[in-house]
Amino acid sequence: MKILIKHGHVIDPLTKRDGWFDVLVDGGRIQKVAEGIMDEADRVIDAAGCYVLPGFIDLHVHLRDPGLTHKETLNSGGRAAARGGVTTVCAMPNTKPVIDDGKKVADVHRRAKTECPVNVIQIGAVTKEQKGVELADIEGMAKAGCHAISEDGKSVMDASLYRKGMKLAKAQGLSVFAHCEDITMVEGGVMNADENAKRLGLKGITNSVEDVIAARDILLAKETGVRLHLCHCSTADSVKMVAAAKREGLLVTGEVCPHHFILTSDDIGEDNGNYKMNPPLRRRADVEALREGLKNGVMDVISTDHAPHAAQEKDKSMAQAAFGIVGLETSAALTYTYLVKPGLLSMMDMAEKMSYNPAKILGISERGSVSEGKTADVVVFDPERTYRIDKHTFFSKGKNTPFDGFLVSGEVRYTLVGGEVVYEAECPGSGEKTV
Repeated sequence: MKILIKHGHVIDPLTKRDGWFDVLVDGGRIQKVAEGIMDEADRVIDAAGCYVLPGFIDLHVHLRDPGLTHKETLNSGGRAAARGGVTTVCAMPNTKPVIDDGKKVADVHRRAKTECPVNVIQIGAVTKEQKGVELADIEGMAKAGCHAISEDGKSVMDASLYRKGMKLAKAQGLSVFAHCEDITMVEGGVMNADENAKRLGLKGITNSVEDVIAARDILLAKETGVRLHLCHCSTADSVKMVAAAKREGLLVTGEVCPHHFILTSDDIGEDNGNYKMNPPLRRRADVEALREGLKNGVMDVISTDHAPHAAQEKDKSMAQAAFGIVGLETSAALTYTYLVKPGLLSMMDMAEKMSYNPAKILGISERGSVSEGKTADVVVFDPERTYRIDKHTFFSKGKNTPFDGFLVSGEVRYTLVGGEVVYEAECPGSGEKTV
């Protein structure tokens, strides 16, 4: 289908295009970006007043499929992604069974083509069954197109085994996505170790639980030469270590999630399982360091760590609730509201951190840009739409978010994947504001 997007404000990190242009899409690719395109089209989308952005690429998503489909499926997670403007998701391997060989990676990719409306890149585990004892089929998973390996949900505590895995990943051209957590130091903690944990009578998790492994993994990456991506960074010292690694010229990148650059443990007014996430919400100094890291380019990526759970797994004390927060349907609005509107990031910065930089990390140069010849993964984003987040409207099976009821600005009006409209807001272009 030939689609013409008219009158939009195009933001393209690759070409640095930042202005009002039309975009012509045909054959799954962007054919033309110019002023006043007059070509005939099967469909015309009026993007007046909206940004036209490269489709967001989320490096950190739990689709729960296979085996945990009561929490999420390829279809429900994909629909949630499309609604949030996310056109490519990296699915973490901690499913049932764990994705630890090439056949399992290929099976998810095969099913995703028919079951999921967005692109799915399945990430492979570092060790078999994520048990930390024996390396997974890293070569086979690379051949199946996994792009990266990760033990997400935990760290590989055996540093020697992890180093061997990094060397294999380097040889296969894969990145390593690191969940930095020294499990021996968690000691039953469920939230940040501070006065709020004491107030609620809950066990705390110190910053060093993350920082010790972040330092170790950076040193191992230095030795092995592998590309290392630090997932869901939450501490000020993680930012400092990523900055130091970059100064040394290491292939180290870092991501921050909206809940970590917005909320602190002070926001946990009561013992509520929806505030339980791993890593936990930290202190104001950590939030400010994360924001500064995003602003100055030390932190490369905004991802969600979308981790859906059934209601019965979250509607309980933090002491018993599962770790995790959903984010695919809220990340763009939260980023725009809390980083772009206050002037901490520009729209170009937002596009870089949510699309262009993730594409570079994955090595998928055909995505992450609104320019001629690129795959037509495109988002039309309305910055003027103001509304309250309502978890009951989520396409995701998971409703576990502390952002329910938050007032935000910015809504995805259209999402295109491979030149096809996979999501369209109910009343695009109406100008309606709901508060």
